[in-house]
Amino acid sequence: MQINLAIDAMGGDSGPRTNVAGTLLALTQDPLLNVTLVGDKPLLESLLLQHQLSHEFASRISLLASDDVIGMDESPVSVLRSRKRSSMHLAVQLVAQRQCHACVSGGNTGALMLVGRHYLGMLPGIERPAISTAIPTQQGHSYLLDLGANVDCQAEHLLQFALMGSVMVSCVEGKAKPRVALLNVGHEAIKGNTLVKLAAHLIENHPSLNFVGYVEGDEIFRGDVDLVVCDGFVGNIALKTSEGLARFLSGKIQSLFEKSLYSRLVGLMARPLLRQLKQQMDPVRYNGGSFLGLKGCVVKSHGNADAVGFSFAIMRAAVEARQGLSARLLEQMQKLDLPQD
Repeated sequence: MQINLAIDAMGGDSGPRTNVAGTLLALTQDPLLNVTLVGDKPLLESLLLQHQLSHEFASRISLLASDDVIGMDESPVSVLRSRKRSSMHLAVQLVAQRQCHACVSGGNTGALMLVGRHYLGMLPGIERPAISTAIPTQQGHSYLLDLGANVDCQAEHLLQFALMGSVMVSCVEGKAKPRVALLNVGHEAIKGNTLVKLAAHLIENHPSLNFVGYVEGDEIFRGDVDLVVCDGFVGNIALKTSEGLARFLSGKIQSLFEKSLYSRLVGLMARPLLRQLKQQMDPVRYNGGSFLGLKGCVVKSHGNADAVGFSFAIMRAAVEARQGLSARLLEQMQKLDLPQD
């Protein structure tokens, strides 16, 4: 299935050079992918010329000029209505106007959430979008949400996150009853703060959810559950900590194998296994968080992602677009008994 993705080419810490390179990597991996790059048109044209694209690649890339960029440190509320010519605004508008199937941006997370809500609207009964991504586990991968869109939540929000996440896992992974758990400081019912306890009561008693209880931080990567639910403050810290640990371990292992001639020889023999381990643990492979709750597909790339990482975010958006995830979420959420705004 051919799809067209809107790419906010100006967003992120590294800017258009990295985003363009990542987009081209994604195009090489997916022959049915087309993209619309949104940003400073002369700059984007210059960057594309540097890659000396073949006609086949050039024909799959469109450009949409924007004359503004939302900074990573700007207040999301201040840019919602006043920066409508920014690359982020225009990229999301392409999805709202059905000219593109999904949008990918590495820009300001809060601004992207508000811009997405403004142009796309929310699913019925959902008050806030939640960022979700896949995480590696001993049994393959699971999903974690929220990852930073909502640092202050109520129990009802966590219920909504659980419902959206469960539908997403069911659609993407083909699991009829995904196992849902709450991230907590212990397994016992008496443990946890008020938010977690109230959320557990709501999730456990919702007929659409297969709630299996609490998981602690050291169990996230075991893969015993399909979806781990938490507020954005906790989720973002958990994700960033795990990514930092993965990089730390990778560096430590590499330095150990470089200590002596003997260790270098051992490292040479172990290189295929080490390469496989690095691929499985590399946070870059899991870059790209979906804004669940919007009536449209928006994927947030890490602001500091390199070209390879940005390409993974694009590929995630392509998968969700082809699966019609946002439409399936809308269909399923309409069937649930959730209070409307």
